[in-house]
Amino acid sequence: MTPDKTYVLAIDQGTTSTRAIVFDGDLTPVATGQQEFKQHYPHAGWVEHDAEEIWQTVQDTVRGALGKAGVSASEIAAIGITNQRETVVVWDRDTGAPIHKAIVWQDRRTARTCAALKEAGHEAMVQEKTGLLLDPYFSATKIGWMLDKVDGARDKANEGKLAFGTIDSFLIWRLTGGQAHVTDATNAARTMLYDIGAGQWDADLCALFGVPMAILPEVHDCAADFGVTDAPLFGAAIPILGVAGDQQAAAMGQACFQPGMLKSTYGTGCFALLNTGAERVVSGNRMLTTIAYRIDGVPTYALEGSIFVAGAVVQWLRDGLGIIDSAADTQGLAEAADPEQLLYLVPAFTGLGAPYWDPDARGAIFGLVRNSGPAEFARAALESVGYQTRDLVEAMRADWTASGGDAAALDQVSLRVDGGMTASDWTMQFLADILDAPVDRPKVQETTALGVAWLAGMRAGVYPDQGGFAGMWALDRTFTPGMAEETRGALYRGWRDAVARTLSRP
Repeated sequence: MTPDKTYVLAIDQGTTSTRAIVFDGDLTPVATGQQEFKQHYPHAGWVEHDAEEIWQTVQDTVRGALGKAGVSASEIAAIGITNQRETVVVWDRDTGAPIHKAIVWQDRRTARTCAALKEAGHEAMVQEKTGLLLDPYFSATKIGWMLDKVDGARDKANEGKLAFGTIDSFLIWRLTGGQAHVTDATNAARTMLYDIGAGQWDADLCALFGVPMAILPEVHDCAADFGVTDAPLFGAAIPILGVAGDQQAAAMGQACFQPGMLKSTYGTGCFALLNTGAERVVSGNRMLTTIAYRIDGVPTYALEGSIFVAGAVVQWLRDGLGIIDSAADTQGLAEAADPEQLLYLVPAFTGLGAPYWDPDARGAIFGLVRNSGPAEFARAALESVGYQTRDLVEAMRADWTASGGDAAALDQVSLRVDGGMTASDWTMQFLADILDAPVDRPKVQETTALGVAWLAGMRAGVYPDQGGFAGMWALDRTFTPGMAEETRGALYRGWRDAVARTLSRP
């Protein structure tokens, strides 16, 4: 690193928008560029993105952030990339062109395939090797679908003429002019093709899902040399030195480096990660076992719970029902809701994730009376996020205890939260109340981008190691539980009853 290279650029490619953030030498955000992009819904339950449009948003937001910051590419020490996980892109190695629109993590088109594989008895092997459950959420069945449905794709894949990647891999391929076909361990761990214990792609899994190993990227640590951008793109060549899936990046951005530390991110969905250290905790409660990060060749594992609909329920209030103009309106409505009405909204718009894993469940609302209105709907929507989070935390606590973890110590840990919904004080207070646990909101909310900026900057020598970075974490506010235990228990029992009525199977 030279003295003039004091900035780090984070590319945060999410489900609904792309952001580029320039961080200075103190890990302070200097400037941001952001663009939304189109969501494609060709059939019920199908969700797609145009990978070419995503690539364009990356170029535009990077240039925009650099321009706002008044920083040239030659002053950027490194790039870190974080991305929506599990989303599938397959492209032609010669042309770089995708063979089909990207199939998004929310997409449910392969639910029957997963059900058939489960019925055939394959889930135990899949869970043992990958830590995952058979669900269309993950990449493997999406890849198989694409290779089978696009004319000639399977033959070209078998001949090694195609490349698969999650969004990070596709972006790195484009950024480096096709010189690097790589990913990191956290993204690989979400494909259902990667053995997280052996640390490698698994031939048996690839055979099960019909994915030729020739199309898979090389897997690196989260902080590694992923390639160098083409100089003409931004005005100078920039090394790509950090990559992590968005939820793992957020865990690192929240400095959850010690076993027992827990974070939850509230974006389109909600994703909670519990650091379990060097131990792979096998879940008996349908949580996922995954890689939290891999640094210097050493993996750190986590339990993860995935909720498919969190912030998306607020978008539904705005775009589907038209009862709010912006997300900020929900807090005032929730505060004004009739306290005597008890509505439960189960937002299973694309099925239910952990701990239920029911792709066929659909949304429902219970407890409606004649005068139920926008205020009660808004409160129920926000409360659904707290209830779903408690589902995850309860399951994680049980898994942690069963593995020999210190449950009492876990009870003393605050939940570190981030994401757009954490701006709502009402929602965060309800979360603390229903969990009966303190909820910590950090000063820097851009934790996903912050995590990969730290990875890349650490690799470049700009930022400190884990201990130094953890010391920089700063608290904005702690939300302390204040709800009576009797009330908390009754509310949660009502939620569990509502979910039971929503499930497609007992």
